[in-house]
Formats: sequence, structure tokens, C-alpha cells
Amino acid sequence: MTDRATASIASRKQPRQSRSEELVRAILEAAVRVLEEEGARRFTTARVAEKAGVSVGSLYQYFPNKAAILFRLQSDEWRQTTNLLGEILSDSAVPPLERLRKLVHMFVQSECDEAAVRLALDDAAPLYRDAPEAVEAREASDPAIEAFMAEVLPEASTEKRGIAGDLIFTAMTSVGKEFSEVPRGPSEIKAYANEMADMFEAYLRLLVSQPPTGHASEVSANGDGRGSLSSKQKAGIKDTGS
Repeated sequence: MTDRATASIASRKQPRQSRSEELVRAILEAAVRVLEEEGARRFTTARVAEKAGVSVGSLYQYFPNKAAILFRLQSDEWRQTTNLLGEILSDSAVPPLERLRKLVHMFVQSECDEAAVRLALDDAAPLYRDAPEAVEAREASDPAIEAFMAEVLPEASTEKRGIAGDLIFTAMTSVGKEFSEVPRGPSEIKAYANEMADMFEAYLRLLVSQPPTGHASEVSANGDGRGSLSSKQKAGIKDTGS
């Protein structure tokens, strides 16, 4: 989009009564329908108000501009993803790699389910992506990812864990979004998610078999030529049975 970033993307006020909450909900639902039907380039506050059956003045009570509506939709999606990510990755009753596999399947499925709106929001991102609120929302999942990587790679340096986590979750986000740009069937989604999870698992198993320095040449080889894992490393990645 060619629009310049809007100065304010914060909601003007928060609904405090059920009637106000219903109004905001109607506006957001209408915004999703406008994005699905017309895309981000034709997204305007007037179209959203018309679709919601409210006046533009009523809309402006809560959202100062179209960027604020788009950011609210995007931040709601980020918040939902962050909560699910945290729930899955912190479930200590499940082996780490099973958790990661579950997360990959959830993410790929959600990308495909919400492809139309997500593509439109990506198109509208220049309106809000550099705002402090957007940066804060994007970084909300960092603690959960860092804790998971520390569990999976207990002997790796903080820098090594950071790189590994960034590679995995950036790849999952980027590749998952590209995959969802074409309509996919259930079996195709499942197969793709399995392959992606296998790739991440192989990468993590490779990292955990290396010494903290990360130099493969320093790995002590066992009978089949692969680095042997210490008891602490084996505890870090438990056998998923896959």
C-alpha cells in the first residue's frame, strides 16, 4: 500500500458496557468481512461502518483511523498465537519435540484457515508495523520461545539458543505463510506440517549432539560416526517415539 504510516494506532477508548462491547465486536467483524471481500487496498472506515451497520462517527469513538482497526485485528491475532504458543511450549508433561510438532501443526493449520485476512493484513502492514505498539506485540512471544530453547538445548550458549530459536520460528512463520497462499486440503496441510516438524527436529538433534562451542570437528564420535550425547543433553531432548 502507498499510504503513509498513521501517527496513532491506539484505540481511542475501551468499551466498558455490554452495548459498547457489542459495537466494537460488530466493527471488528465487519472489518474482517471487508478485508476478505475487498482486500486491504479498498479498506476504509466508511466501508467498515457501512458493513457493521453503524455510523462513521460511532466507529471513530473507538478507532481514530483505519490503521487502528487493522492493528487491532492484527494484534488480536498475535495475542491469540502468543497464548497458544505459550500453552503448547510450556507443557512439561509432553516431550519437547512433541510440543514443537504440535505447534507446527497448529500454526500451519491456522495460516491456511485465515489466509485471506492474513494476506490482507500483510498488505496493510506499512500502516502500523513500525509503531511501538506493534513492535511490543510482535515480541510478546519471545520469553516462551527462549524458555523452550533453554530446555531443549541446556548446554548451548544463550547466543546459540537465540540463533536456533530465531531460525526455527522465522522459518515456520515465513514458510507457513507462503504455503497458505494457495488453497490446501487437510491431507496436504498435515503432510506439509509433518515434513516441517521433521526438519526442525533433525536440526535440534544435530545441535544437541554438538559440544557447547558448536564446532562439529570437536564432537567425539561413537561407533557409527555420530557425536555421542551426554546424559544432560539426552534429558534436554526426549525421544518422541516418531
